[in-house]
Amino acid sequence: MAHQPVVDPGAGSPVAPGRGAVETNGINVIAEEERRGRPRQLFWPWFGANVSVLGLAYGSFLLGFGISAAQALVAGVVGIVVSFLLCGLVSIAGKRGSAPTLVLSRAAFGVTGNRVPAVLSWVYTVGWETVLVSLATLATATVFTQLGWGGGTATQVVALLVVAALVVVGGVLGFDAIMRMQTVITVVGGVLTVVYVVLVAGRVDWSAVTATRSGSTAAFVGALVLAMTGYGFGWVNAAADYSRYLPRTASTPGVVGWTTFGGALAPVVLLAAGLLLAASDPELSGAIGADPIGALGAILPTWFLVPFVVVAVLGLVGGALLDIYSSGLSLLAAGLRVPRPVAAGIDGALMVLGAVWVVFLAGSDFFIQFQGFLITLGVPIAAWCGVFLGDLALRRRAYAEPDLYDPRGRYGAVPPAPLLLLAGGTVLGWGLVTNGLAGWLDWQGYLLGPLGLGGREGDWAFANLGVLAAFLVGLLGTLALRRSAVRTQEAAPPAAGRPPAGRV
Repeated sequence: MAHQPVVDPGAGSPVAPGRGAVETNGINVIAEEERRGRPRQLFWPWFGANVSVLGLAYGSFLLGFGISAAQALVAGVVGIVVSFLLCGLVSIAGKRGSAPTLVLSRAAFGVTGNRVPAVLSWVYTVGWETVLVSLATLATATVFTQLGWGGGTATQVVALLVVAALVVVGGVLGFDAIMRMQTVITVVGGVLTVVYVVLVAGRVDWSAVTATRSGSTAAFVGALVLAMTGYGFGWVNAAADYSRYLPRTASTPGVVGWTTFGGALAPVVLLAAGLLLAASDPELSGAIGADPIGALGAILPTWFLVPFVVVAVLGLVGGALLDIYSSGLSLLAAGLRVPRPVAAGIDGALMVLGAVWVVFLAGSDFFIQFQGFLITLGVPIAAWCGVFLGDLALRRRAYAEPDLYDPRGRYGAVPPAPLLLLAGGTVLGWGLVTNGLAGWLDWQGYLLGPLGLGGREGDWAFANLGVLAAFLVGLLGTLALRRSAVRTQEAAPPAAGRPPAGRV
């Protein structure tokens, strides 16, 4: 007989979502009878969240490091695949524990101490969903201007209302609704993206592509890290949220494989196409860097501009849907005691307010400042990911579900080592990244000089080594320092009346 699901008080009662119904599962463990599906179903949300024509712009972004097209392709493919592989590994925890990512993280950081990464995750995902909705709004206005249909304030208002409504409604309805929406986005977005690539294929100049000159090792690493942070590293804190409904018996290699394949497929194809376009036409490459949607739309025949804005907006909406769902779960994991739909609604309201400010009030350099904000938060998220995966690798038994919600249980309240690793990785990471165009972050990069990497103006200044360093501090530190603690946790007897932790 299946035991009753574990519920964090105030986080919502566990009720299975039905077609058209609002999901009321919050950060509770999903009941046995609600776990369903197969790993291959993970393809739909991950592909739908990453099939965006903006992926074409990464060709220009990576060439901007001063490397050849071949180097950019290798750096991009490796960065995309490896970063989504990390998402696949985090997804294993969702299948094992049937709880959200930032609840399972309590096994490493403690029930109370985990509020620190939960708050970081919440701010990070709310920030991402805000910028995606803003980009979708601005993309619509840009294409409407190219069509001669206006594109001014009225268009932006309508576009913002439509895009925000899709995202907020999906976030409030929850898992089943998002999975159905992502299936539609995957099919429509995939087909229209292929048509786009076919239409612009004639602009490729192979002689110009092969003539691009190789760059330095530092530039190659910078491009690699950009691909990682722009894709999989931006999702690691949410990856288990979409595997938690799978049965415990689901294939672990299948969970990892389908998450990695679904997330990486579209970005890899779009990167390759974008590289060919950008390397063929330096003027187009520069325009993409300044205005991706406008530049990518300008090379299309007029009849395809409407389908183009559809695929552009759908790709951004797909990403924002996963973000708003996971940001609500992170907010609950941080300690807010409201039902999950209310948490999603709160995040939706913040997202709309942020998008209004970005679209109508902020200056033209907003996205430069926001990129600095994301890299700054991306460093502690990378350190958290290292700790999380290190902890997962050390475990040989399933999570003790009730103890994930009890600071007096085996996972404790505030174990010091994981939080110290998070802090140490963050301090080291911030010392190895720079955001020169965001003036309020000019304090970063303070270790580039002392470590002989040329200082803030050297070759390694924009390689963003801090992201990788923070991840390795979290991972290697956990493997070295937490083995005994994990063994002690797994050897602890279950409390009276609690189901024992079974083998994985």
